[in-house]
Amino acid sequence: MKIVLSSIAICLLALSPVAAQDFLAPLQELVDDLVPKPTTPEKAPQPTPPSEKPQLSNDDPPPLPRPRPDDLGETEAAEPAEERPAPDFESEAGAAEPTAPNAADEDKSVPTDRVYQSACPALLSGLVVGEMLDPIEDGMCGERSPLLVNAVRINGREIALSSPVTTSCEMAGAFADWVGEVDRYATAALDAPLASVTTGTSFFCRNRNGAETGFLSEHGFANALDITGFVLGDGREIDVKANWMPASGIEGRLLRQAHGAACGRFTTVLGPEANAEHEDHLHLDLGCHGQTCTAQICE
Repeated sequence: MKIVLSSIAICLLALSPVAAQDFLAPLQELVDDLVPKPTTPEKAPQPTPPSEKPQLSNDDPPPLPRPRPDDLGETEAAEPAEERPAPDFESEAGAAEPTAPNAADEDKSVPTDRVYQSACPALLSGLVVGEMLDPIEDGMCGERSPLLVNAVRINGREIALSSPVTTSCEMAGAFADWVGEVDRYATAALDAPLASVTTGTSFFCRNRNGAETGFLSEHGFANALDITGFVLGDGREIDVKANWMPASGIEGRLLRQAHGAACGRFTTVLGPEANAEHEDHLHLDLGCHGQTCTAQICE
């Protein structure tokens, strides 16, 4: 269309410019009506910025204020969550039986104090025959690692005790070595080795010499032994009270040899010549004497 009109306009302009303008004016209006005009896209509404609040008109009612927590009544308080029924795990055969509590879990819930004890070389090596005991606690008396001794193994033999003794490890080792010396003397002097040792008091919580007041005895710490005699392999019995005198007798010489040998191994040795409380036994202990615990008592 535009090409045809342009050709006509060129021909008219060649004849008369005025006639061309009169002819083209209505044609231009017709072309403008026929050809659609481009439309511009409408702009999308811009969102209101968060910081800007929408303006309320005078006709809109004002918003009500939000109630404070104190203004809430009992009816507006938060309702408790709805309780859900416990799931039913019962099968067609019946309800499941409750499992028994684990014994290990129960033991963990009960705190217990750990017991610290020392192993005894004399017991481990077989020098003494016996067993470890639980710690002894008896008022001011006690021993952390006591032993119950039934016999000693010395000079290639086992020498029994007339009754088991409760003693400390150090005391048990010194006692076994002492019995070995007495056994060698009896074998040489009396031509009969020791068969057993007659024992008296071992652990016993009391004061020295059984007094009502004063220092605790070493018996209260499993650190002392009382020996009342010996039995030889040929059946002879040697008793401290009965055979201490005469000193020149065979039995008397054995008892004095035992007393003297004990003074080289124990810090306290008391016999019939010490006092009346020891007329029937030899008291042996490893108590501390003096500021450096090096003093010895041998009576």
